[in-house]
Amino acid sequence: MAQIFHPSTNTFSKVSIFGAVFFLGGLLWAFGALERSSYMTRANVVLEQPVPFSHRHHVSQLGIDCRYCHTSVEESSFAGIPSTKTCMTCHSQIHSTAEMLEPVRASWRDNKSIEWVRVNDLPDFAYFNHSIHVKKGVGCVTCHGPMGEMAMTWRESPLTMEWCLSCHRGPEKFVRPRSEVFNTTWKPEGDQLALGQQLVQEHKIQKLTNCSVCHR
Repeated sequence: MAQIFHPSTNTFSKVSIFGAVFFLGGLLWAFGALERSSYMTRANVVLEQPVPFSHRHHVSQLGIDCRYCHTSVEESSFAGIPSTKTCMTCHSQIHSTAEMLEPVRASWRDNKSIEWVRVNDLPDFAYFNHSIHVKKGVGCVTCHGPMGEMAMTWRESPLTMEWCLSCHRGPEKFVRPRSEVFNTTWKPEGDQLALGQQLVQEHKIQKLTNCSVCHR
């Protein structure tokens, strides 16, 4: 019987199979890289706000504590967005005629909330509670980055499940004394790992990685 396929077909078949494997592998790698990119996570992207609020000015230069504006962060799942009344406590006297603060004054006059653009926003299927993290010694900058250096606020962390689990699996690498949670410039005097292991015991921190902890 005459040979139907040319001998080169064997080589072509092998190249095709290996090529398909490498192509699929490359496609999966590209998809993973895209998922972790700032294009998807919005990390390190400055979002335009109705008022150009500077954490650097208010926190680092003026020394205002996080809890002055984010009043519910110690007792609630939500850190809280400051009301216009909080802003006007100072700005009814300081920079009271500044043009860039007109949206604040308009909000106060019209009794209408400023429509701030949410920077750190988890998907609805993920549960997060600020208060428990504060009580366990997770500092604001651990998740939100160097807030005291931000002239305009950006999302420092990707907020992916992989990122959350890096802390849940090894909390000793991140926790700090409770008294330093709101200190944006705190650094451990010695070895963070040794301090963290001690604090994990003191704060009774569990390495919670079960799906139901965050997906309820």
